[in-house]
Amino acid sequence: MNEERLVSAEQHIDDQAIDAALRPKKLDDFVGQERVREQLSLVLHSALRRGRTPDHVLLSGGPGLGKTTLAMIIAAELGRPLRITSGPAIERAGDLAAVLSTLSEGEVLFLDEIHRMARPAEEMLYLAMEDFRVDVVVGKGPGATAIPLDIAPFTLVGATTRAGMLPGPLRDRFGFTAHMDFYEPGELEVIVRRSAGLLGVRIDDEAAAEVAFRSRGTPRIANRLLRRVRDYAEVRADGLVTRDLARAALDLYEVDAQGLDRLDRAVLRALLVKFGGGPVGLSTLAVSVGEESETVEVVAEPFLVRRGLLARTARGRVATPAAWAHLGLTPPPGVVPPFPSAAPGTGTLFDAGGEGD
Repeated sequence: MNEERLVSAEQHIDDQAIDAALRPKKLDDFVGQERVREQLSLVLHSALRRGRTPDHVLLSGGPGLGKTTLAMIIAAELGRPLRITSGPAIERAGDLAAVLSTLSEGEVLFLDEIHRMARPAEEMLYLAMEDFRVDVVVGKGPGATAIPLDIAPFTLVGATTRAGMLPGPLRDRFGFTAHMDFYEPGELEVIVRRSAGLLGVRIDDEAAAEVAFRSRGTPRIANRLLRRVRDYAEVRADGLVTRDLARAALDLYEVDAQGLDRLDRAVLRALLVKFGGGPVGLSTLAVSVGEESETVEVVAEPFLVRRGLLARTARGRVATPAAWAHLGLTPPPGVVPPFPSAAPGTGTLFDAGGEGD
């Protein structure tokens, strides 16, 4: 048991080292998100010319799109140290005060999953972002006293996967906000080739395109799939990754030709087979595949919607005709709703609250 834990810990450290090595270190090396890069470059270089601390930055978007990488690049471009923490780690206002009070002038504070921060800490953050001070409460009850504490000017980089959960007063205190979009296959292909060079993986252009296409528009997934394809090539071939070998490896790891993984197909199959294509509520659908509702909503659903395989309606989740075709199933007469299948990359057909949301 101890040996297994040691191996697991060593593997985790190796994965962290690989991820760190694959991250671009400069804004010019960051692939994709062209508009965000241009806007952010202006914010940073303008602040450097004026000798001022840049405005606070809010980055929103799905997991694995580069928010943490951009935070590291911001610190590097400014030549300042980076402090990393997360919303769930800030459970009390005192936790935030302890972090803020130890920041050096110009330091960049990266607060991941900022929407999950405790409300008392959130209210303290308002004052820190605006006036660079915090009020530390000493004592309890009627005798409690608020002691103002000045903090060094800093730049907060907040990251969130759920921008809609941020309260308005917090959003308004960010001088620059950016939404990270999913990547195009061509951009991911550039990332795959760059990562392959850093990892010493021999891969041809067709294989890189295959890995990129199956990566769900997400660089983190592209790099992960590249490592699995590399493993397959080293063990079952001569180390050269060709398109046929990449397809065989990805099929083995249950990533199909459209980029759907085991969870995606489980959600689709449950929706089609158990619920006749829907509509069905999110919580019911999640229970049917043995997952949490948030996992289905955040991990699987956005990609299925973008691929035109699933739609959110006022009555619940509904499979499109393309979903039946993808799994090779024939819908019973009258099951498929009377609307055309959504094209890949389109948004939802309807948005509504309640069970359907």
